[in-house]
Amino acid sequence: MFQKIEENTLYKRFRGFYPVVIDVETAGFNSSKDALLEIAIITFKMDYDGWLVIDQKLHFHIIPFPGLNIEKSALAFNKIDPYNPFRIAIKEREALKKIFQTVRQGIKIQSCNKAIVVAHNAAFDHSFLMAATKRSLLKYNPFHLFSTFDTATLSGLVLGQTVLAKACATAGIRFDSNAAHSALYDTEITAKLFCEIVNRWKRLGGWPIKRYKKY
Repeated sequence: MFQKIEENTLYKRFRGFYPVVIDVETAGFNSSKDALLEIAIITFKMDYDGWLVIDQKLHFHIIPFPGLNIEKSALAFNKIDPYNPFRIAIKEREALKKIFQTVRQGIKIQSCNKAIVVAHNAAFDHSFLMAATKRSLLKYNPFHLFSTFDTATLSGLVLGQTVLAKACATAGIRFDSNAAHSALYDTEITAKLFCEIVNRWKRLGGWPIKRYKKY
């Protein structure tokens, strides 16, 4: 059995961080007051040659936390009926426990130290994740409390686009606008985009980092 080259590992590539794509669908824009309605995650691994690929997926419909606000305008936008029995929704604490368990296992397998949120306009998704974690009174949150990898910023640098659909078009990733604003679909698209950005940098010779002598 061949030993994997250290540069071809997640822990080496991202300084010990374990990247996890997250997308949330919500009942508004205020993470402390508006309900979380849907959440999905996608994890990554690196193949033997150091190319980033998608690993595991999790997706949950969420029962609105009691007392939180639900904006009608948000529901009109994301087309979610929070009280539809066919959603098969679960409590956000149950969803987060399953997500955290999967992420902790990934961190251990990949020899990483901490998970980091990957998302398009990541501050939004990160804020809802942190607010839900606080409400759920979970003891151990595997995600970094403030740092994120924002694919909007990365796409602006690499592709010259910050809008998700336009970034995907530039990267050659098919984007279905009719399927957008579903947490699972948006995580899948964002994960593909993140893989393309990371792998494109490798193809261009940006990784592994070449060190030059100073004269």
